[in-house]
Amino acid sequence: MNNIDPNKISGLLNVVSKKIGVPPEKLRAELEEGKFDSALSAMNRNDAARFQQAVNNPKIVEKMMSTPQAKALYEKLSGGKK
Repeated sequence: MNNIDPNKISGLLNVVSKKIGVPPEKLRAELEEGKFDSALSAMNRNDAARFQQAVNNPKIVEKMMSTPQAKALYEKLSGGKK
């Protein structure tokens, strides 16, 4: 995932920031620091717990990101651009 186009990351951050009501700059800064406070506060308790579990186990994240659903979601959010 290290070779993702920075423009795609910015686009994804913009989409997520609008959904959770957090400025993209703040969201990016938190994520770069390994903080997920804004994202977690916008989730329900069960989703937040699952997210935290995934963050604490990189193998779960890797497995999730390799699913066809995750790839399709990424394509949809990035506007189908590769």
